Amino acid sequence: MAIKPLADRVLIEPITEKEEKIGSIFIPDTAKEKPNEGTVVAVGTGRVSDDGKVVPLTVKEGQTVLYGKYSGTEIKQNGKNYLIIRESDILAIIE
Repeated sequence: MAIKPLADRVLIEPITEKEEKIGSIFIPDTAKEKPNEGTVVAVGTGRVSDDGKVVPLTVKEGQTVLYGKYSGTEIKQNGKNYLIIRESDILAIIE
Protein backbone atom coordinates (compact mmCIF):
# COMPACT_ATOMS: atom_id res chain seq x y z
CA MET A 1 0.00 0.00 0.00
CA ALA A 2 1.45 3.36 -1.06
CA ILE A 3 0.98 6.59 0.87
CA LYS A 4 -0.06 9.60 -1.23
CA PRO A 5 -0.18 12.94 0.62
CA LEU A 6 -3.08 15.30 -0.09
CA ALA A 7 -3.06 19.03 -0.90
CA ASP A 8 0.04 20.77 0.52
CA ARG A 9 1.27 17.79 2.54
CA VAL A 10 4.68 16.16 2.04
CA LEU A 11 5.76 12.62 2.99
CA ILE A 12 9.31 12.57 4.38
CA GLU A 13 11.57 9.71 5.38
CA PRO A 14 13.73 11.06 8.24
CA ILE A 15 17.45 10.49 7.92
CA THR A 16 18.50 8.37 10.86
CA GLU A 17 21.56 9.50 12.70
CA LYS A 18 24.40 7.05 13.07
CA GLU A 19 24.81 5.74 16.60
CA GLU A 20 27.93 7.09 18.24
CA LYS A 21 29.49 5.67 21.34
CA ILE A 22 31.84 7.80 23.37
CA GLY A 23 33.74 5.73 25.87
CA SER A 24 31.35 3.34 27.56
CA ILE A 25 28.36 5.72 27.70
CA PHE A 26 25.24 4.48 25.94
CA ILE A 27 22.54 7.05 25.09
CA PRO A 28 19.02 5.53 24.89
CA ASP A 29 16.73 6.43 21.97
CA THR A 30 14.43 8.38 24.27
CA ALA A 31 17.24 10.80 25.15
CA LYS A 32 18.28 11.47 21.56
CA GLU A 33 16.97 14.48 19.67
CA LYS A 34 14.56 13.87 16.83
CA PRO A 35 16.14 14.23 13.39
CA ASN A 36 15.12 17.32 11.46
CA GLU A 37 16.51 16.30 8.10
CA GLY A 38 14.93 13.90 5.66
CA THR A 39 14.27 12.83 2.09
CA VAL A 40 11.02 13.72 0.34
CA VAL A 41 9.27 10.49 -0.66
CA ALA A 42 5.98 11.88 -2.04
CA VAL A 43 4.23 15.23 -2.41
CA GLY A 44 0.60 16.28 -2.60
CA THR A 45 -1.07 18.04 -5.54
CA GLY A 46 -0.62 21.55 -4.13
CA ARG A 47 -2.24 24.23 -2.01
CA VAL A 48 -5.57 25.71 -3.10
CA SER A 49 -5.39 29.52 -3.16
CA ASP A 50 -8.18 31.89 -2.15
CA ASP A 51 -9.35 32.21 -5.75
CA GLY A 52 -9.63 28.41 -6.12
CA LYS A 53 -6.49 27.79 -8.19
CA VAL A 54 -4.05 25.03 -7.25
CA VAL A 55 -0.57 26.33 -6.40
CA PRO A 56 2.00 23.55 -7.02
CA LEU A 57 4.48 22.64 -4.28
CA THR A 58 8.09 23.84 -4.37
CA VAL A 59 9.64 20.60 -3.08
CA LYS A 60 9.96 17.54 -5.27
CA GLU A 61 10.44 13.83 -4.63
CA GLY A 62 14.01 12.83 -3.87
CA GLN A 63 15.10 16.18 -2.42
CA THR A 64 16.69 16.40 1.03
CA VAL A 65 15.00 18.95 3.29
CA LEU A 66 15.25 20.47 6.75
CA TYR A 67 12.02 20.72 8.73
CA GLY A 68 10.86 21.94 12.14
CA LYS A 69 11.83 19.74 15.06
CA TYR A 70 8.27 19.04 16.25
CA SER A 71 6.48 19.28 12.89
CA GLY A 72 4.05 16.84 11.38
CA THR A 73 2.63 13.44 12.16
CA GLU A 74 4.78 10.34 12.52
CA ILE A 75 3.60 7.15 10.82
CA LYS A 76 5.06 3.68 10.29
CA GLN A 77 4.62 1.80 7.01
CA ASN A 78 6.29 -1.51 6.09
CA GLY A 79 8.72 -1.20 9.00
CA LYS A 80 9.91 2.29 8.03
CA ASN A 81 9.21 5.55 9.85
CA TYR A 82 7.79 8.46 7.90
CA LEU A 83 6.61 11.96 8.66
CA ILE A 84 3.72 13.80 7.00
CA ILE A 85 4.08 17.58 7.21
CA ARG A 86 2.79 20.68 5.48
CA GLU A 87 5.10 22.28 2.96
CA SER A 88 5.12 25.45 5.09
CA ASP A 89 6.84 23.45 7.88
CA ILE A 90 9.81 22.77 5.60
CA LEU A 91 12.58 25.24 6.43
CA ALA A 92 15.04 24.61 3.58
CA ILE A 93 16.02 22.37 0.69
CA ILE A 94 19.54 20.94 0.95
CA GLU A 95 21.32 20.86 -2.42
